[in-house]
Amino acid sequence: MSSNIIPIDGKALAPRDAALIGQAQNQGHDTKHPFLVALGDRVRQLRARKGMTRKSAAIAAGVSERHWANLEYGVGNASILVLLQVAQSLGCSLAALLGDVTTSSPEWLMLRELLEGRDEASLKRARMAIWAGLNQSENSAPSVAPRSARVALIGLRGAGKSTLGRMLAEDLDFPFVELSREIEKFAGCSVAEVQSLYGVNAYRRYERRALEETVQIYTEAVIETPGGLVSEPATFSLLLSQCTTVWLQAAPEDHMQRVLAQGDLRPVAASKEAMEDLRGILAGRAAFYSKADYQINTSAQALGETFKLLRRTIREGLQRGA
Repeated sequence: MSSNIIPIDGKALAPRDAALIGQAQNQGHDTKHPFLVALGDRVRQLRARKGMTRKSAAIAAGVSERHWANLEYGVGNASILVLLQVAQSLGCSLAALLGDVTTSSPEWLMLRELLEGRDEASLKRARMAIWAGLNQSENSAPSVAPRSARVALIGLRGAGKSTLGRMLAEDLDFPFVELSREIEKFAGCSVAEVQSLYGVNAYRRYERRALEETVQIYTEAVIETPGGLVSEPATFSLLLSQCTTVWLQAAPEDHMQRVLAQGDLRPVAASKEAMEDLRGILAGRAAFYSKADYQINTSAQALGETFKLLRRTIREGLQRGA
């Protein structure tokens, strides 16, 4: 192994990636190398998916905000160790930053999370099950495990999850579960305090535990999920497997207006480019949100009509055993 290729977690960089990094480092800050441009795009998308501002991400990584901005714009001459810090701050693997094929789509990411840390025997069983599924006869119907009557509403803050969730729970005579409140019970403090005191990664661990307990306790429920839950593939996979999911969509302007109407001024206070940040988060998470069983645009009609559409969709879905 060449002395200038730095191993991470005992694994050396692929020669092609090491060569690209070496070329990028020789280009200087004034020329945008294609590798750095692609790297910057991935960093920006990952940050948006996590719902982090550039400032908060830079602080978590221990680098300056200017350095982080240069990285996103493809002009940062980042060392591999800085990239490792960036990956850790975003809660992702180094491969996700460098563009490994298994991080290129939500399905790949969820498969990675399911398989990561498994022993050889478990990996073999998974490989054989995948092979059997891919080679199943077109004439044979796949077996589908029945899903219990849990309905999970996903989407960004301001989509209407709380309002519509309570209405739906009352209509179905199901418990209404706010996953954020369950997280606070586990943590013993508010969601904001969890994130400020312990960081985003700790919050995600509480989020996973709260979801696991919720699906164990309730066979019937309407669950309001935090907007960023989809950014953790393993947690999102659990939600998809245990609940009928609905992505409540809304126009970015409606998201912002609804959050402000609730008295939450954080979107404005956190960034002068709040709307740009909001659009970035929506774009970064859309591929994951779209994995939901159903999608309903809450900006397309009034609240009453939206609820009727949601009610009809869920009742028909539960009758079909979705």
